[in-house]
Amino acid sequence: MKKLVFLISAALVAAPTFAKDQLHVYAASSMTNAVNDLAADYEKTHPNVDVVPVFASSSSLARQIEHGAPADIYLSANEKWVRYLIKKDIVKLDHVNLVAGNQLVLIEPVKEHIKAFDVKNKGEWKHLLSETRMAVGNTGSVPVGMYSKEALEHLGVWKTVEPKLAQANNVRLALALVERGEADLGMVYKTDAVLTKKVKIISTFDPKLHTAIHYPLVQISDSADAADFAKFVQSDAGKKVLDQYGFNTHLGNAKFAAK
Repeated sequence: MKKLVFLISAALVAAPTFAKDQLHVYAASSMTNAVNDLAADYEKTHPNVDVVPVFASSSSLARQIEHGAPADIYLSANEKWVRYLIKKDIVKLDHVNLVAGNQLVLIEPVKEHIKAFDVKNKGEWKHLLSETRMAVGNTGSVPVGMYSKEALEHLGVWKTVEPKLAQANNVRLALALVERGEADLGMVYKTDAVLTKKVKIISTFDPKLHTAIHYPLVQISDSADAADFAKFVQSDAGKKVLDQYGFNTHLGNAKFAAK
């Protein structure tokens, strides 16, 4: 009997283990919470797949992908960086779909008491930023910063506000500056602002002031897992997760523009 037990134990030890397929999802920082939930939900019904999220600014991720990073899926916070990869022949146009939208908001630390003000008034901006800075994403490359610059330019206050900007490498870092009180104002996505109790929204910018905030989902690899995950994100179950985090999945006839 002891010999039989030993043989069975040895057989169990020697039994082969099968590695899971890894699916690398490169996603904009503003998608962190939603993508983590999407990954967890997907893995529940696909036990053979290990979803590996990578979060950073859309520009940083695009550069990584350009230089050979092993991305299967790319979720960008704007269309520009996807067009960039298309021009580099890294992304196929028919593998791109818009999956969500967002809003640009002005925030302050929860302990501050700045009242809503006329965002077209240069004098008010100058007064509010006289002894502090406004946190934004890098206005030259990070999508939230690019949207912020467009809005401020259309309001006619860009030259007044620009010297007082604290530019961060992604939207979550900009949010953190306001959370810690290191900046008394910030321009971030609404979905990020509502995640924390350390900031409050002063106002929401008119969408007409900037390029539409769209999130393209890109299937980069031709693997079956990548195609299946892309379908999942666009399914009712995937949209439900995005909706829960405040993203707008009802984009109507909006389509990705190749140019």
